[in-house]
Amino acid sequence: MNRSKKLYILLGILAVACIATFAVMQMEERKEQIKETGESILELPSESVQSLSWEYNEETLAFHKDETWLYDEDENFPVSAEKINELLEQFQSFGAAFIIEDVEDFGQYGLDDPICTINLSTGEQSYEVKLGDYSKMDSQRYVSIGDGNVYLVKHDPLDEYDAVLSDMIDHDEIPSFDHVSQIQFAGTEAYSIAYQENSVDSYSAADVYFTQRSGKNLPFDTSKVDSYLRSITNLNPVNYVSYNVTDEELQAYGLDAPELTITVDYTTEGEDGEEIADTFVLYVSPDPEDVKAAEEAGDEDQEAEISAYVRVGESQIVYKISSSSYKTLAAMSYNDLRHPEVIWADFSDVQQIDISLEGNNYTLTSEKDGEDHIWAYQEEELEIADLQSALEALTADEFTDERPTEREEVSLTVHLDNESFPQVEIKLYRYDGSRCLAVVDGESVSLVDRTAVVDLIEAAHAIVLD
Repeated sequence: MNRSKKLYILLGILAVACIATFAVMQMEERKEQIKETGESILELPSESVQSLSWEYNEETLAFHKDETWLYDEDENFPVSAEKINELLEQFQSFGAAFIIEDVEDFGQYGLDDPICTINLSTGEQSYEVKLGDYSKMDSQRYVSIGDGNVYLVKHDPLDEYDAVLSDMIDHDEIPSFDHVSQIQFAGTEAYSIAYQENSVDSYSAADVYFTQRSGKNLPFDTSKVDSYLRSITNLNPVNYVSYNVTDEELQAYGLDAPELTITVDYTTEGEDGEEIADTFVLYVSPDPEDVKAAEEAGDEDQEAEISAYVRVGESQIVYKISSSSYKTLAAMSYNDLRHPEVIWADFSDVQQIDISLEGNNYTLTSEKDGEDHIWAYQEEELEIADLQSALEALTADEFTDERPTEREEVSLTVHLDNESFPQVEIKLYRYDGSRCLAVVDGESVSLVDRTAVVDLIEAAHAIVLD
């Protein structure tokens, strides 16, 4: 090889080395331009923003403000101002952890084809925020705001901007019913429940809910009514089927003539502490398609999974709720909410128990000793716990007004420290092989588990035959 050729080769190698060295120097120079920053890269007061849109997963959502926030594609859509504020809040002081200046290749940060693009406008100025790749090393998102730099941001906007349209709806609010004065039910069963403290129509001071039936003021189980009210508060409907319901849709959902209407009159406390009266209304109807399917399947045991539609007052939003939620709301009859116990008096109010068993009569007495009661039979002190437990365990398997046709198993007269109810008479009759019929003060009340009656008899025997 002649010397000229060798010279050319060496010059070529030198040129490649120079180019490589220059490239490395340029890379090093770029690396040196990556630096920490604790500054806010965008400060945009939420109240100044007049329009907001974003594109994510090939879907674009756009909103604008005209006194209230509106959805560009349908201004009838009820936009949640709270949700919009959540989206805007991070840009009031949008902080970055690192800055990469004078970027030439945005593609290496995923910003030539951003995963999400957010556009904001104050009316006078517009801003475009692009979200790129997620830095695995720093666990932060690459972001561009159009100033030629790339930032690694402290908070990933995609945590909020993965929202879809259903996330943006202003859902109906269901209040907490702290002070209820009345509950009204209309539909397949119509009646009302009134709140009454210190009523003389129950032997339990805990009873505060009552209804009128056959001229009598009858108590409910307070815990059951309170639980029912909580089930309304906790309903939390979010699965909307229409946000601007039409008359035709109401008919299709069965809400033109609801199966159940629940009206709750309650008071809430205002800002200055005054009580404000308010009324909440909920309309409920089973899904007609589910009902039809259950009927065609011959499902008569009420185990079918029937969902329902609900509407809060005159709201334009209609929601779909689950079968379990519907069953809870539909369990509102008197029998659903009344006391299941044959006798629910506080045992500390019991002064004497007369027992009639197998043709023999026995009397158990008690005397108050401070906060305690000392029980005795024939002047002999006794332990009453087993009898008390057995008596309290007499609960309804089923409510009934059937009259007794079989023999009496046991009867008790419970004497109470209560002027309105000095005594309660309980008679338990054989009904079938597994249940007994409970008659209280001459009225048939319920069928109870025969095992519970046997436990009561054995507890009585243990006292009087000891």
